[in-house]
Formats: sequence, structure tokens, C-alpha cells
Amino acid sequence: MKKYDVVIVGAGMAGLTAAIYVARAGKSVLVLEGTMHGGQIINTIKIQNWPGDFEVSGADLMNKIYHQANNLGAEVEYEEVVKISENRGDGGFVVETNENEYACRAVILATGTEPRRLSEKQAADAGSRPISYCATCDGALYKGKPVVVVGSGNTAKHEMKYLEGICSKVHHIHHDDPIPADAEAVFVAIGRVPNTKVLKDFVELDKDGYVVAGEDCKTSRSGVFVAGDCRTKSARQLVTAAGDGAIAAGAVVEYLK
Repeated sequence: MKKYDVVIVGAGMAGLTAAIYVARAGKSVLVLEGTMHGGQIINTIKIQNWPGDFEVSGADLMNKIYHQANNLGAEVEYEEVVKISENRGDGGFVVETNENEYACRAVILATGTEPRRLSEKQAADAGSRPISYCATCDGALYKGKPVVVVGSGNTAKHEMKYLEGICSKVHHIHHDDPIPADAEAVFVAIGRVPNTKVLKDFVELDKDGYVVAGEDCKTSRSGVFVAGDCRTKSARQLVTAAGDGAIAAGAVVEYLK
């Protein structure tokens, strides 16, 4: 069983940023990702709120960050994590995947979230119109144009308020309502689901499944830290994910001392 100082679960913005900081601190680090590095943002064609870039694609941005982490010595394996447990032998942890087991001294959880999707009926109704899950990310692309927000909770209200200052008209519909014919883009705000099923009974989760942690990114279990959208927090943006990654990495390095 291979051993590392730190295993990071998730290769999105938070996980890869954490890997950069951990590797720069001289610690051995493994990043485990079930699918493709980059997280949800790789599906975004235009990002216009990442500092330093007027416009960049999600895939290009995350590939640069991946190569930066890799060049610093962080290892990335594409394996799905199925269980994390304490290693009673040396006080660390064992991270089990669908292929291997890895031992480590500390863990950073950066599993992210997934948006709830449109129903089949609404997806068909939307046709070829762009579908976005983030008004802050994509709203500026539809300045002066009519759009529609799908959803009924606080998230939908927040998205509508943001878009009303940008778009010519903002329709508001509920799940399964027909998409207005004049809408040029569909903003989906029917909630997100944290990817934390594997963490149940390992660290404290809130009622919605998010890992309970403050701005210090420390979880309920010593030696386990959390970064990014799967953490209990108010803002979930690329920059906050990167910030969490740096904070969690710093906390890990301090813990390993």
C-alpha cells in the first residue's frame, strides 16, 4: 500500500490548489479523482470573473492548474474513492478506491457539488438554448437579452435579482413549466447536491449533506480538512474554492508538524 503525507479527494479548483500548496511545502501528495480533473467548471466555455483573465475557458484554466500541480510533484490518479477510514496502526488514514488502497497522514476533502438538472420535459423544451447553473458566472454573456430562471427557492430569487440588473427581461418559472419562447438562455436554480455520500459517518455533515467546517477548513475529525463547494459556506465561486484550497493546505502542513 503506497503511503503519502496527504491524500486529496477531488481534482477541481479547490483540490488542485491545495495540491499546489502542499507540494510546495515539500510534502508528498496524491490527488484522487473519479472522472476528469477540473471539476464542474470545465464545462463552462467562457469564464469572465477569474482574476487576471478577461476571458478563459474552464477547460483551459483547469488544465493549466493541473499541470502546475503536477510539475510541482503532486500525483493524480483517476480512481473513485469508496471509503475513508482511520489507520489504527499509525494514526493516519486509509483511502480506498475502486482499484487501490492508499495510506496517508492527513486528508483534504474537495469533492465538490453537482447541480440538480432540468427535468426531461424542460430539457427537451430548452432545445439548443444554452443552459447555465450560475448567473454570476454566465449572466454577463446575455446582457440586454431575455432569459429564464427555473426554480422556486432562495437560490432562484438570488439568481433573478442578479440577472435583472443585466438582462432585458428575466422570466421566472417553476420546475416542469414550459420554457418561454423568447428566452435566449436558461438559468437553472433548483439546488445543488454535495458529493459527500462516501463521507457519511466519517465527518460531520449538515442536514443537506455539506461537510461542516468554518473558514479554517477543519472538519469534525482531526487530520481531515475540507475545501471548496462541499463545505458549509455562503459563497461558492472559483475564487472561494481556490482560497479554501490554500487555507486547507496551510492547515494540513501545520497539522503535519
